[in-house]
Amino acid sequence: MPIDETTLHPSQRMIRLDDGRPTIVENRWTLVRDAAQATERIAQGRPALERAILPVDIYLGALDAHADLMLETGAWIPPEADVESWATRLAGAPVIAVDFPSFRDGRGLSIGVMVRTRYGFKGELLAIGDVLRDQLEYMRRCGFDAFWVRADKRVEDAIKGFSELSVRYQGIVGDPTPSFRRRGDTIASGD
Repeated sequence: MPIDETTLHPSQRMIRLDDGRPTIVENRWTLVRDAAQATERIAQGRPALERAILPVDIYLGALDAHADLMLETGAWIPPEADVESWATRLAGAPVIAVDFPSFRDGRGLSIGVMVRTRYGFKGELLAIGDVLRDQLEYMRRCGFDAFWVRADKRVEDAIKGFSELSVRYQGIVGDPTPSFRRRGDTIASGD
């Protein structure tokens, strides 16, 4: 039975941060949401797993049994997942995708911060699902560096979301110091 490639993101393009700057790039990943498809991919071996993002539970099972096949394979995490129980096992994944099933669901932001800060994940952290222009800057601040904008939205319009906020009061994953502390340090040092 051939793999159903309809799981590819419809736009075939995504936003990636390159040196902190948002850039539109070709999507190189195939998201596999269906557990049966993911299991079939694992059975097919290396070609079927290259550039695939599997459900996290299936990814972890395959990692135990076929670690040599998982070098170009990532995992996607639903917002209700118990990330802390297995986050360290995802350290070697090239990509972790965090699902945002609704724009009102911010649990994925917490997952992003957690895997970046507490578990030191260095690979690509990809936001998938109901990802909208208004959220992109917040997602970046939480450690995300790649974004699949919702399929019914234009990637060219969404990328503008990174330049719409000129003042940011909160700290971010890369620099947790809030702006009032940064401003105070600058004034105190005479800059």
